[in-house]
Amino acid sequence: MARKKFTAEKIARMEGATRFIKGMNRLLYVSMAVAFGLLITATAIPQKRKLEELQVKLRMTQEREQETIDEKEHNEIKLQALREDTAYLEVQARDRLNYYREGERVLRFDPNR
Repeated sequence: MARKKFTAEKIARMEGATRFIKGMNRLLYVSMAVAFGLLITATAIPQKRKLEELQVKLRMTQEREQETIDEKEHNEIKLQALREDTAYLEVQARDRLNYYREGERVLRFDPNR
């Protein structure tokens, strides 16, 4: 078998082809990296929106919880006053039964206005 002889022209062509292939490989790697980055970003956007929706629901739930706690505390104070404060009990009973003392002036406000 005879060995092939490489001329300067063939070597130059092979070096050019090698540079072209290396350049295409770099371009392919860069385009794959960009595509991978876009894929990760595209999958993260719906998750971020879902997270924001859940945070809004959490805030609304916490606000409702705080309102309920405030109402419970108000009712506990009212119950304690009814049990222990005779003056408050008298005012509440007179208001509910629409009683008033002789010579006393009672002002009523319509809560619907």
